[in-house]
Amino acid sequence: MASSKANPPPPPLPIYYTPLPTQPDAPSYILLPLHRPGTASPRRFRTICAASLVLVAAVGYILYPSEPDLDVVRLRLNRVHFRTVPQLLVDISLLLTVKVGNADVYSMDYSKLDVAVGYRGKMLGHVKSDHGHVRALGSSYVDAELEFEGVEVFSDVVFLLEDLAKGTVPLDTVTTVEGRVGLLFFGFPLKAKVSCEVSVNIKNQTIVRQNCYPE
Repeated sequence: MASSKANPPPPPLPIYYTPLPTQPDAPSYILLPLHRPGTASPRRFRTICAASLVLVAAVGYILYPSEPDLDVVRLRLNRVHFRTVPQLLVDISLLLTVKVGNADVYSMDYSKLDVAVGYRGKMLGHVKSDHGHVRALGSSYVDAELEFEGVEVFSDVVFLLEDLAKGTVPLDTVTTVEGRVGLLFFGFPLKAKVSCEVSVNIKNQTIVRQNCYPE
């Protein structure tokens, strides 16, 4: 009788392999951001441009020529004399001092300085001064004497007598200066005109009120 017991499976075949050789340690790398020397960021470029514009504007403001500062610092009513023959006339003598200020960083040379004096809207006369020089950021004082002889003031004689009795005479002055400002070989022509309303105390020969405005 044949045996019913199954035969055992054959043993597995052995597996043969060759181990791979070990690799040496791989080098380490550090990644840095790309930097291009000499290339500024847009924000930095805008900042530099804005600072340059401010610097140019400041230099232009300093170097741009400005009008001289004109001011009547002293006005003395030296003499008032009335004449009635052949008509009512008055002789007036005035002593005044004009201050010419230069606010620029370079000197100023003026070729003409004209001061006109009026009373209650009526021009009495004017006086001219010779050329002068004002240093940078400095000032100069010009003395002038005005002699008005035979001025017709018939329409204003009452007001003039009242002002003399009060001790204060209101006068109008118009000061005009023409010249040149510059540095070395560079120069700019200038012309300034200032009108002032001046009240003079004839007792102590001082200016009690002055209101000036450029024209």
